[in-house]
Amino acid sequence: MDTPNPLKKDDHLLDDLESIRQLLGDDDLQPPLLTDSVEGEVQIPLLFDMVGAKPVAPVPVVEAAAPAPVEKSPDALLLHLDNELRAAAQLIMQDVIDDFAPHIETEIKRRLDARMERLLSQYQN
Repeated sequence: MDTPNPLKKDDHLLDDLESIRQLLGDDDLQPPLLTDSVEGEVQIPLLFDMVGAKPVAPVPVVEAAAPAPVEKSPDALLLHLDNELRAAAQLIMQDVIDDFAPHIETEIKRRLDARMERLLSQYQN
């Protein structure tokens, strides 16, 4: 009987993940450390931060006939595409992890059982 080999599917997922990584240009990038802070981005003020208190003036309500279509700048479009690609890469990465986790768990159990047998046989002799 021919049984499908699950490793072929896993190889395909790894190839997809590698091609996405190359497409994003993340070949030499390392993930940021938890202690690293992001520079250049506006930080959200905390509740206890003092925010400039400006007097609130009532804003007159103006009805617009039709909202003008907002055109995105090329940078905004690239940023949006980059975010979508990274989200897709994250999903593929999670699929790869989900697919390989049972194989890794089985191999770890097998090796631990073999190691335990060797250790027990040493103490019994």
